[in-house]
Amino acid sequence: MIDVKLLEKKAESNGPSYYDEYKACLKARGADVSLIEQLLELNKKRKELIAKAEESKARLNKISQEVAIMKRQGSDTSELIAQTQSLSKEIKEMELSASEADVQVTQFALTLPNKCHSSVPIGQSADDNKIVRTIGEPKSFSFSPLEHNALGEALGNIDFLRAGKATGARFSYLRGAAARLERALINFMLDLHTEIHGYSEMLPPFIVNSKSLTGTGNLPKFKQDLFKLEDSDYFLIPTAEVPLTNFFAEEVLQEEQLPASFVAYSPCFRSEAGSHGRDTKGLIRQHQFNKVELMTYAHPDRSYEEHERLTKHAEEILNRLEIPYRVALLCTGDISFGAAKCYDIEVWLPGQKAYREISSCSNFEDFQARRANIRFRPKGGGKPQFVHTLNGSGLAVGRTLIAIFENYQQEDGSIAIPPVLTPYMRGMTSIRPESIKY
Repeated sequence: MIDVKLLEKKAESNGPSYYDEYKACLKARGADVSLIEQLLELNKKRKELIAKAEESKARLNKISQEVAIMKRQGSDTSELIAQTQSLSKEIKEMELSASEADVQVTQFALTLPNKCHSSVPIGQSADDNKIVRTIGEPKSFSFSPLEHNALGEALGNIDFLRAGKATGARFSYLRGAAARLERALINFMLDLHTEIHGYSEMLPPFIVNSKSLTGTGNLPKFKQDLFKLEDSDYFLIPTAEVPLTNFFAEEVLQEEQLPASFVAYSPCFRSEAGSHGRDTKGLIRQHQFNKVELMTYAHPDRSYEEHERLTKHAEEILNRLEIPYRVALLCTGDISFGAAKCYDIEVWLPGQKAYREISSCSNFEDFQARRANIRFRPKGGGKPQFVHTLNGSGLAVGRTLIAIFENYQQEDGSIAIPPVLTPYMRGMTSIRPESIKY
C-alpha cells in the first residue's frame, strides 16, 4: 500500500518528491494519474474532520471546567450542561464521520499500484521488457517437435477430456509416469531449496481469509480472479505467496531475524477471469496447478540483494534440468500491480517455438508489509520499520513438466527423463506409452 504521508510531501529540496516519482510511475504504468489527487483530497477531508472533532473536544473540556466552577459557586449551570450535551452528540457524529473517512482513504489506497523501482524500464507491454540474460541453446531436433498436450495424450498420461467431464474446461488428469514426474519435480524443487539454498520448508493452509488476500494485494482489486467458498470469508489460495506472506502479519520481528526465507509446495487455484481465451489448450493456463513458492522477508537496505539471490535460486532448477531459458526484467506496462521490480524467468518450449513464463520473481518493497502490518525492530532500538517482502515461483511445477515433455521428447514419441530426476523417478529413464487398464 502507498504511504499517503509521503504523497503529501509535494516539494523536497534535495530532488524529486515521492509525489513526483509516484505520479511518473502511474503514468508509466498506464494508470490514471488523477487517482493521486483523489486520494489526497479524501485524506484532506479526513484530517479536517479529525481537526474539527478535536476543536469540539477542547470546547467541551473548557465548558466542563466552567460547569465545575459554577457548581462550586452555587450558580445555575443548566444552560452550560445543555451545551455539553449538544457538543458531546456533535463530537460522536464527527468521530463517526472521521472513522468512515479513514476507511474510505484506506480502501482507496488499497486500489493503487506500487511505485516501480528506478531500474524498471519504461514500456507499454511485454514487447518492451528487457532480456537481461539467456542461458542455454535451444535443442535442434531431427524431427518436428510436438507440443506437450499432443505428447501427453499420445502417451496416455495426460487426459483433458475426462477432466472436462469430471470438472470442466482447464482441468486435467495426470496419470502413471506423468503423475510420478509431477511428484518428482515437487520433491526435487523442495530438496534443492531447503538443502542447498537454505529455505525453511512450510506446508501452509490452502484456504485463506479476505484479510490475508488484502495483505498481499489480491483484494480488493483482483477479486474476480479468486475462487471464494460460498457463505464464508474463505478463499482458495491463488498461490502459496498469500499464506507465506501473512505468516508474520501484525507482528514486529527483530532485525536479527532478517532475512527470513521460506519455501512451500501448494496447489494453486485461479479463475483466470482476465485471460480472455488465451492458452486454453494444454497445461499452460489451468484453473488448478501445483507450484513451489519462494518467499523472503528482508531488511529494506538489503532487499534488492535478496531479490537477485531469490531469482538465481529459481533459475537453478532449470540449470539442473538442463533446459534453456532466459530472464526478462519487466517494464512498467507489464509489471504486476504490487511489484516494485520483477524478473520473469521464461523457459524455451520447442513445441511452441517460444519462450514462456515459468516464474515471476518480485520485490514488493514495503507495499505488502504496510497492508499486512509486518515490521521489524532495528538492532539499535528505535521505531519499528516495515520489512520488504519478496517472492517467486521456484518453480511452477506444471509448466516445468511441460518444459521437460517438449525439450526431452524423442522421435518415437517417448520422453527422456532429465538425469537429475532419475533418483526421484525410481530409476526410470524415459516415459513411454502407458499400458492403459480400466
